[in-house]
Amino acid sequence: MRILGLITARGGSKGIPGKNIKILGSIPLINYTIASAKESKLLSKIVLSSDDEEIMKISGQQGVEVPFKRPGELAEDNTPSLKVIQHALDFFKAKNENFDAICLLQPTTPFRRNGLIDDAIRKFISGNYDSLISVREIPTDFNPHWAFEDHNGILRIATGEKTPIPRRQELPKAYHRDGTIYITATRQIMEENSLLGDNIGFINTMADDYVNIDTISDWERAVEILKTRN
Repeated sequence: MRILGLITARGGSKGIPGKNIKILGSIPLINYTIASAKESKLLSKIVLSSDDEEIMKISGQQGVEVPFKRPGELAEDNTPSLKVIQHALDFFKAKNENFDAICLLQPTTPFRRNGLIDDAIRKFISGNYDSLISVREIPTDFNPHWAFEDHNGILRIATGEKTPIPRRQELPKAYHRDGTIYITATRQIMEENSLLGDNIGFINTMADDYVNIDTISDWERAVEILKTRN
């Protein structure tokens, strides 16, 4: 199976200016994701999608292919990841280079354990999933069976049930996607216009260091994690 490793890093960042190449520890943030991608033995190609010349330069110096510059209209705050991925796949299709799936790697989740990407790819292939995502377990108190939604001032259980599950022990495990890894079949992306699909596999990253950097406090958390890893 041919899998494209796609690192996405746009230049604009309101919360932390220059976030993707801001120095974390002693190296640019994006270098952590590049190192994880290069450690993989199952990614067929690793490329960068960016609109920013400096990000492109730094990534190229680290051995990542930078075959195109992402158009500005695909680098806005509200640009869906799906559109960015489709742009990359279209680029390679035009060059008669096709992939069975794409592995999206975002620099904002820099801490991936060794082997995680390949473990995820193996599970994706063996399960014949539409997609596979990395997840972390939701604490019991925030389980969707105990969560409520506001319907015009009236609370209803988020799952649609009439009464909540009474005992903690009866709650099914629930997860949230953590953004560390997304793997999706190309047919799902291009034909179904979806990043997930119906048949979604998962890999649990609860045992791994984790932060998804969006704010200054997230950045400070990343700095603290680095101290424990050194």
